[in-house]
Amino acid sequence: MNNPFQNALAQLSRATRLTSFPPDFLERISHPDRQIRISIPVKMDDGSLKVFEGYRVQFNNARGPYKGGIRYHQDTDIEEVKALAFWMALKCAVANIPMGGGKGGVTVNPKELSKRELEALSRGWMRAMSDVVGPQKDVPAPDVNTTPEIMAWMADEFAKATGDTTGAVITGKPLEVGGSEGRGTATAQGGFYVFEALQEKLGLPTSCRVVIQGFGNAGEHAADIWSKAGHKIVATSDSKGAVRNPNGMDIAALYDHKKATGSVVGFVGGETIDGTELLFQECDVLIPAALENQIREDNASRIQAKVVFELANGPTTPEADDQLFGRDIPVVPDILANSGGVTVSTFEWEQNLKGEHWSEADVFTKLKDMMEKEANGIFEKSVSLKTDLRRAAFVIALERIQNAMKL
Repeated sequence: MNNPFQNALAQLSRATRLTSFPPDFLERISHPDRQIRISIPVKMDDGSLKVFEGYRVQFNNARGPYKGGIRYHQDTDIEEVKALAFWMALKCAVANIPMGGGKGGVTVNPKELSKRELEALSRGWMRAMSDVVGPQKDVPAPDVNTTPEIMAWMADEFAKATGDTTGAVITGKPLEVGGSEGRGTATAQGGFYVFEALQEKLGLPTSCRVVIQGFGNAGEHAADIWSKAGHKIVATSDSKGAVRNPNGMDIAALYDHKKATGSVVGFVGGETIDGTELLFQECDVLIPAALENQIREDNASRIQAKVVFELANGPTTPEADDQLFGRDIPVVPDILANSGGVTVSTFEWEQNLKGEHWSEADVFTKLKDMMEKEANGIFEKSVSLKTDLRRAAFVIALERIQNAMKL
């Protein structure tokens, strides 16, 4: 499988051929400020001691504190976390929020842990990282397989270690302990605002046929938001398989089915298909909302969507980007499409620091304005540079980071 960080550097090289950046800046932005690896000992329920490996990569903080989620996954390693931290630096610059880029992780399958073991692991990660994170240093958040409850454990552990009780060290917390209204759906909601801003510009119909890879947090909320807006979800998938219905699926019923059975597979409102075929369904909009490296050089020719809209981080490799661009299939890049999550996380951080609590209506009004403005700006840049949306987004982000580093 492609090394995610090499993909990130290839994307950087691909974008910076279009415009002139100083070589010293490009060399600097190709390397993270800091990489941290820790051992997290956890006493397991059977009495044995198991040591897990944890990570934090702080990529660039020229525009503000490092910002980025913590993922728990058995395939997570330092190269993946480094790539995600790089993308976060660009994403925060694309969204034009006062944050830099970071990312964290633990190599673990959290489904194999009891709740007590999971809490011990989470508190252990924060305890080991408490001297390098903080409200004005580095502000983590949830990512793959981490939850508001895990964020609450980490915020509590940070308070014990440092005495800082603002909660601003971490975002994505439950409302009861300083979380923001709208955070749970922010990634998908922000994505939808970007989609609406670009829909007509990309030549999409009023009512689109949508395929969503992944029915986790982002994918599930996207299915709900897009379907309520009059679009048809014609196929979706999870780790166990996929389901499709060319006439569109009842998303509320599908959610109930997954909640009852643990998977979308077997849903009576659609036909169960092999999960590997999900990406290649005919549709107007394909939304990868799972993991990176899903659309690659070896399968991009089979994509039948009119537009690829990246709610996942890094789902399309640079080689696949070139193929899709050559076929006139626009890719709305992750650093724009899913930046609603980090934007509302920044709102949460701001509320914590000010001791405020904003209504969901206020949160989404601010979010909509920001997403529409940045989406339109990136589209205009793509037209002026005669390039794709990802390269346009990279150029805008790099210009903003370069200006901040100069200052």
